[in-house]
Amino acid sequence: MKARYFKRQLQFKRPSGTSRGMLTSKDSWFIILEHERNSGIGECSLLRGLSIDAVPNFEQEIAKLCLSINDRTTLPDLTSWPSLKMGYEMALLDLSNERPYQLFPSEFSDGKAAIPINGLVWMGSVEYMKSQIKLLLESGFNCIKLKIGALDFKEELQLLKQVRKDFNAQEITLRVDANGAFSPKNALEKLKQLSDYDLHSIEQPVGVNQWDLMRELCEQSPVPIALDEELIGCFSKEKQQELLETIKPDYLILKPSLLGGFSVAYQWITLAKQKGIGWWVTSALESNIGLNAIAQWTYKIKASGDQGLGTGSLFRNNINGPLKINAGCLWTDNLIPWEKFY
Repeated sequence: MKARYFKRQLQFKRPSGTSRGMLTSKDSWFIILEHERNSGIGECSLLRGLSIDAVPNFEQEIAKLCLSINDRTTLPDLTSWPSLKMGYEMALLDLSNERPYQLFPSEFSDGKAAIPINGLVWMGSVEYMKSQIKLLLESGFNCIKLKIGALDFKEELQLLKQVRKDFNAQEITLRVDANGAFSPKNALEKLKQLSDYDLHSIEQPVGVNQWDLMRELCEQSPVPIALDEELIGCFSKEKQQELLETIKPDYLILKPSLLGGFSVAYQWITLAKQKGIGWWVTSALESNIGLNAIAQWTYKIKASGDQGLGTGSLFRNNINGPLKINAGCLWTDNLIPWEKFY
């Protein structure tokens, strides 16, 4: 088996806002494995300020992995390089299957079944966010997730109030994601105000590594709390168990690229099931290569409810492939070929 790699900077069609700032581009590295006439590709998706391995020497690590594969020497320990571990795992799975890009064969990959997904509303001006909500509703989404925490909080509440004025909780499921924007002093009060709008859940209301505070919020919040960034860098089963037993969240948000691959993400799922904690899967702004793999895995593990897999249309220079969104669901249309890009 031989290995090589390359980098692609994905450009957003429009700057996308979170409480951590505006995103205009993001880097993805791709690892190619080749054996005889077969090949497999995996994506290492890096998010600056979020991925723990989004560091200047990332290329040295992916080069080291490829060199070890080519020289048939002991592979480096990838535990602390979660996106690289994910990309390598993805490439191995792609290489081992008969059809290219079909890592987890199923009715979804055959184009016979779809995955319900939430529509994502990025931060921006109030008018811009309103226009996004309107477009998503017109496109057939019945679950919408709003990024909050950067605008004036009263304006964000007004947005939610407007949606609830037109659609009740049985008609539209509302999720919000604060990306850790609330302060310890005002978090509970904001959660109480948000509860007026029949929210499904809120992701990461406060910043990471405040386990005692997060536990108190989970105990007292009238809005169910989902952990997202809190899971990043927590690799061992013992540490994962300690986190869940301490905080006792309502939900987990699973981003395999940030957690260390499918195997680590499934380890979280196993623990969550044991403790009665809900979960769903979300992309980490991968290109269609990574999104395709994550979507196939998500369907294969029988994830229920609306997943966070609607990010494929964000980029101007995405890798074209058969994924498409229709009426709030992600589909595979195998009549659309994959772009030849490597």
